[in-house]
Amino acid sequence: MDAEALVRAKLPGDLVKVLGVESQSSSKAEAFTQAFLKSSIQQHTRHDLKTMLSHKAVVLGYSRPKKGKVKRSSKKAKGLNACQKRALKIFQLKPEHQRYKLFLSLHELWRQYIIDLCGGLKPTCSPQFVQQKLLKADFHGAIITVVRSKCPSYVGTTGILIQEFKHVFKIITEEDRLKVIPKRSSVFAVEINGFVSHIYGSRFEQRASERSAKKFKVRGTIDL
Repeated sequence: MDAEALVRAKLPGDLVKVLGVESQSSSKAEAFTQAFLKSSIQQHTRHDLKTMLSHKAVVLGYSRPKKGKVKRSSKKAKGLNACQKRALKIFQLKPEHQRYKLFLSLHELWRQYIIDLCGGLKPTCSPQFVQQKLLKADFHGAIITVVRSKCPSYVGTTGILIQEFKHVFKIITEEDRLKVIPKRSSVFAVEINGFVSHIYGSRFEQRASERSAKKFKVRGTIDL
């Protein structure tokens, strides 16, 4: 007797009484076997398109945005570059505004600013202390005089400093003339409440914002 016939054969009568089971007909046995196999064996639904679409979400070409880059770019403030500033003429003073009297109030504000910066600027203050404070101070509004320069035409020029760039000072004179004085190879004199300080333009070849954070070393005077 082969294996399939043995499986389908009826149980002997003595086993029916011992096991407490009853043999079924061949048709019922076959139906039970099919139902058992269908429920026991896991069916692969990978290729069942209808089942996949009805029970599973399908994502088509979706990529989650990177949050890190978005945050970093949002923090950066977009400003104007140098070419755009020149095109808009941001740093150019209109001719009708080139008047000495208009900047006298700015000079008074600067004078009070220096007095506060130097702790009252008392007569007991040492010149070295005042000099160190002036090296890091903002000079917009100061009255400066060119006392020495490699270009003789600049010597004696006096006016209120209205714009400071990395390499030049722009001053307005009492004759309402706008002068551009190079810092290099020039020495300037500044007077505040009786204190006269001489500053070398080569030590000031930086923007005011950069100079305020720089540490200056004590050096000897530099001849022109």
